[in-house]
Amino acid sequence: MYKILVADDEQKIREVIKEYAEFEGHEVFEAVDGMQAVEMVRTGDYDIVILDVMMPKLDGFSACKEIRKIKNVPVLMLSARGEEYDKLFGFEIGADDYVVKPFSPKEVLARINAIIKRNQTSTAVGDIAKFEGLEINFTARSVTIDGEKANLTPKEYDLLFYLVRNKNIALTRDRLLSEVWGYDFFGDDRTIDTHIKMLRNNLGEYRKFIVTLRGMGYKFEA
Repeated sequence: MYKILVADDEQKIREVIKEYAEFEGHEVFEAVDGMQAVEMVRTGDYDIVILDVMMPKLDGFSACKEIRKIKNVPVLMLSARGEEYDKLFGFEIGADDYVVKPFSPKEVLARINAIIKRNQTSTAVGDIAKFEGLEINFTARSVTIDGEKANLTPKEYDLLFYLVRNKNIALTRDRLLSEVWGYDFFGDDRTIDTHIKMLRNNLGEYRKFIVTLRGMGYKFEA
C-alpha cells in the first residue's frame, strides 16, 4: 500500500485519482494548492506526490522545487499543457514523470506503480561504485564528485545508476526510455539527450565516462 498525496485545485481530478488508487489499496491524501502540498510534505511522509502545474497560491513547478529542498520523494506532474518545453522544464526541476490532461486514471496508476518500484529498486542496491573522483552510493542514493555531494534530479540519479549498472554496455535511446522511464511516453530521443546533457553538466570533468554512440545511444565507459 502506498501513501499518495494528490495536489490539484480541481476536486474532480482529486476524486478520480483517489477512487482508482483506493481501489488498489492505496491511501490517498489531498491538497487544494501548491502551498498546502509543500506543508503536507514538510510534516508527513508520502511514497509519491502528484502535482498539478496550474494551481493557486503556488504552482506545481514551484511546489516541486520546494519539495525537492525538503525530501527526496518521487513527484508526478499533471498538466493540461503538453508542450515539450513544459515537460522538459518539469524534468529539469526534479519531476519523475509528466502526464498531460485529459488522462486515463489507469495510466496514472500504472505510472505511479512504475515510479515507486524504480525508486525502491534503486535504494535497495547495497553497493558503492567509484570511478576516479566520482563515487556513486546506490544504498544512500547519492553521488559525490571529488568529495562534494552532487545535486542531481531524481531522474538524473535513475539515469546515471542505470548507466553505471550497465557499464561498458551500449544502450540505445529506446532501451534507456524503456528501462529508466518505464515506457516511451515522450515519443522522441530528445528526452534522453536532454537528460544526458543535464547529467553531464552536473558531473563536471567526469562527464567523460558517459560516451555518445552516434546514431544509437550512450554507454558508461570506465
